[in-house]
Amino acid sequence: MALGIIKTLSINQKEFPVLLKEIPKPPSLIYLKGELPPANLACLAIVGTRKATSDGKTFAKRLAFELAQNGFVIVSGLAFGIDTAAHQGALAANGQTIAVVANGLDSIYPRSNEQLAKQILANNGAIISEYPPGTPAYPNQFLERNRIISGLSIATIIVEAPIRSGALVTARYALEQGREVFVAPGSCLHQNYRGSHLLIRNGARLISSAEDVIEDIKEIIVNYPFYTFNFNQSKTSEKINQVENEVDKIIIENLKKCKEGLEVDKIIELTKLETHIVNQHLTFLLFEGLIIEKNGKYKINNC
Repeated sequence: MALGIIKTLSINQKEFPVLLKEIPKPPSLIYLKGELPPANLACLAIVGTRKATSDGKTFAKRLAFELAQNGFVIVSGLAFGIDTAAHQGALAANGQTIAVVANGLDSIYPRSNEQLAKQILANNGAIISEYPPGTPAYPNQFLERNRIISGLSIATIIVEAPIRSGALVTARYALEQGREVFVAPGSCLHQNYRGSHLLIRNGARLISSAEDVIEDIKEIIVNYPFYTFNFNQSKTSEKINQVENEVDKIIIENLKKCKEGLEVDKIIELTKLETHIVNQHLTFLLFEGLIIEKNGKYKINNC
């Protein structure tokens, strides 16, 4: 692959990714094509099985698209399946994406993703490796590079991970590095989700949308004061404006008047609705992501 000059970054250089320096056994040197994102932009990893279902690839692509729209840099491994979909989703949003590969940067593996690699570089993204040019893609190197995928990222999102999956290794690395792990659930009957569901049972955060990820990320970003976050609130605002149920409208209008949030008793008092009606509709609005609850108070999401 001719596009892009191969550069090197030592761990002692200020341009070396800050989060990657913090992990156990960081690479002392990385090889780089393209450009790393600005230091104030946070990375999120999206990884999963190569043998992904069409639904899994669609979800990963949409997730990456929406997260890139919200200013996150998407990190993945340039492999078939979920990785490819994640990179494609970020590119579709005109976002930056980083591919961490398990071979020297003088070639692309798999070769069929060479065009995708060119698109990543053309869109101000980067391709990274800890292996010098000329190094083939040996099997053990794929597992080793996974610590870099998670190490670059404030959180790792797992989409479709069978029990014996490199994505599970990435999740393990993320936990060892003190980073969050998010998991998209799926059918209990499909082997692609057995590892995913094991992670959820062991405490990983379950997510089903980009909104879920963003909501949880807001609790995490206090640990990363050097990042700038400009969350895209237009989707939530649009959904709120499209609410048709009259009870939902009444509750939302009262919540809009108090950005600090309202306790359920105050909502009942203001709306003059019956207690069971208010509780039922608050539950619906929470599930739809239109409102959030914190410390016993309800308020409009992203407000």
